[in-house]
Order: sequence, then C-alpha cells, then structure tokens
Amino acid sequence: MIDFSNFYQLIAKSPLSHWLETLPAQVAAWQREALHGKFREWERAVEFLPELTPWRLDLLHSVTAESETPLSEGHRLRIENLLKNLMPWRKGPYSLYGINIDTEWRSDWKWERVLPHLSDLSGRTILDVGCGSGYHMWRMIGAGAHLAVGIDPTQLFLCQFEAVRKLLGNDQRAHLLPLGIEQLPALEAFDTVFSMGVLYHRRSPLDHLWQLKDQLAPGGELVLETLVVEGDENTVLVPGDRYAQMRNVYFIPLGGGPENVAGEVRIYRCAHRRRLRHLDGGAAAHRMDDQRIAGRFPRPAGSAQNRGRLSGAITGCDHCH
Repeated sequence: MIDFSNFYQLIAKSPLSHWLETLPAQVAAWQREALHGKFREWERAVEFLPELTPWRLDLLHSVTAESETPLSEGHRLRIENLLKNLMPWRKGPYSLYGINIDTEWRSDWKWERVLPHLSDLSGRTILDVGCGSGYHMWRMIGAGAHLAVGIDPTQLFLCQFEAVRKLLGNDQRAHLLPLGIEQLPALEAFDTVFSMGVLYHRRSPLDHLWQLKDQLAPGGELVLETLVVEGDENTVLVPGDRYAQMRNVYFIPLGGGPENVAGEVRIYRCAHRRRLRHLDGGAAAHRMDDQRIAGRFPRPAGSAQNRGRLSGAITGCDHCH
C-alpha cells in the first residue's frame, strides 16, 4: 500500500502540522473504503518499478531524468511495460531514462505560459489543486519550491505520480494526496496555491474560490488559471453537454480579470492582503483589501466557516490542462 508516513513526518514540524489532526484518519478511511477496483493492479505496477537515482535531472525546463550509462534493452522494456499499465497518461510529458511518456495534454505548454507571471517560487510551500499525475509539481520544484503538495482524488493519477517519483530517486520534495479541495480544513499555510484548469469544472465556483482562499498563508498568492469567454461584465457561459470536447464544464467566466468572475466575484479581495494572479492568456497581480469580502460577499452556505512512447489520442483541450 502506498505509504504517506514520510509526508506526515515532513509536515510535523512545519506550518502544516495542524493538518495531522485530520489527515491520517482521512487517508486511512480512503484506504479501507474507497479504493478503485483497479487500484491494486496499478499499485503493483509501481511496486515492481525499480527505484532509480538520476545521474542528470532536469525539472526546470522539463521533467527529464537520465542515467550515466543507458539502460539495457531488457531493463528499459520492463520499465516501459510497467508504465503502460498506468495508461492513460494525461498530464506531462515525461522523459525518463530514454522512455518518453507522450501524454494526452501538453502540460509543459501551460507551464511555460504561466511561469513568467508568477512570483519567485524559491523556498515556497505550494498547494496544487487538481494536480493530475503531478507534472506541474515537479516543475514547481524545478523552479525552486521547497515543498509541493498536490491533491487529486483520481487514484490512477496517484499511482502515476508515485511511479515517476520512484524513477526520480524517491524524491520527497513533492507529495500527492488522494483528496479533493473540499476535504481540506482551512490550513492557511501555503505560500502559493494553484488552481489551473479546475474552476470551470466546479458546480459552485464561489465555494471553490473560498476553499482556495482558506489554504493561503497571510501574504500568500493564489494562481487561478481558467477558460474565459468574451463579453460584458455580466457574461458567464454555462455550457451544455460538452465544451472543448470536455464533459463536466459548468461555468466559464468573462475574461476581463478576477473582478468579473461570475459577474462580481470580489471575494478575490482576500483577507490578510493575500494575492491573486488571474491568468487568462494575459496576467495581472492584484493586492486585495479585506473590506469587499466581508461586507459584500458573505461566505456561501455550506462552506467551511458557515458550517518508449506512451501515447493516446488527445481528448481534451491542450490549453486547459
């Protein structure tokens, strides 16, 4: 069984230590009651992978690991076949010891667009919401982050992340937890919180924004990346069955900046002068005050305070994942 004890030890003497009041019990309940029918199969693939220590590791420009001497053909094929057991790979790409995982979505393109607009990530503790297989977390580490924590309830993504971690020398600077944002307490401990390609999948975008805010440390930065539409300040698109070949798209705001999300979502004006970067192709950084959030937009009802080449066809939108 995938072991989370290293993460518990890592945060025990950090600003995240109060998470230990609830997290181990949540994970234990998930392990007992909520495992996917194929989870053991995926987990076995991870267990059979060798733990390799890269001779050369590049997380700044890509996710690339190389050995000093090429792997033998048999060794390489064994690793490749185990990684194929974890298909489909959606976020990437990865290049691991001559094995190229050609993922469905080019997450490197998104990172290259977002990175120039970010504050320096050096030394930061980061939360990546809806992190998928963890590709962007490795890039965050490459950009200097001290710790990257990803949350995503999709169990295949957890196994993919653990497979990559094992091939990167069991790197402990990034960790993925099989949870959704709604399962997190108000930690108020992350220097940067990323929500990329998530907002438009949420039935209640306002609740999502409050949940993100609750994770930020004072002075922290929220990076919100989402699909947007053109229109006036009252424009919001609520798609039908599919949008950009994707199901479960509920809400696409106007691309005029954070104040126009859902018409008037000034809940971005976060307490403790937390910061927002809203990315819709361009970017803007906003210092927000406390007044608008408290007086005009009370927390929604039900929220916390009120209660080889592995390939697959592209099925989503390159620009959104």
